Amino acid sequence: MSQVNAALRQSAALLLGYPDDGWPDLLDLVRTSLDALTGPCAAPLRRFCSATGGTPVLHLAARYVTTFDRSSRRTLHLSYYTDGDTPQRGASLAAWYERYRAHGWECPPDELPDHLPLVLEFAARCPEAGTELLYEHRGGLDQLRAALVEHGSPYAHVLEAVHATLPETARGHLPGPGPEGPRSGRDGW
Repeated sequence: MSQVNAALRQSAALLLGYPDDGWPDLLDLVRTSLDALTGPCAAPLRRFCSATGGTPVLHLAARYVTTFDRSSRRTLHLSYYTDGDTPQRGASLAAWYERYRAHGWECPPDELPDHLPLVLEFAARCPEAGTELLYEHRGGLDQLRAALVEHGSPYAHVLEAVHATLPETARGHLPGPGPEGPRSGRDGW
């Protein structure tokens, strides 16, 4: 995997985190790192940064909760797309922990191992194993991306960028949101 993909995945991980008081500084950091990247893969992240840049943190945090925490169709927990809310999900999560440990990676104690920002950070730092994980969960990534497009959320741009980092054979069959980005929902989120 190229250093560009690692930078894109790390940026996506940061942008998919919960926006707190440090969000404006984080957004500036991501924008600065994107300035150094060439090629079309960074364009979706730039669109996300532009779409959210002037949004007050409190408003963005509320929209984040509405987008990701109140809809099972838009969850950031990838095992939900494969296992749903079943006993099998526990076994899947244990397998994620083991894969991380096999690569010297420790999951933070306050986060599940299938949380997409954590998976992207792992993929940025352990490219081969991380790409494999993302590839295995490309169906869930495609479902999330489609749900974000349908919801009119600028977070669809971030999933578009993640999608662009996967090998051709790993890419889903969903059409992209188009050059304008996701359709606008009632409130553009």
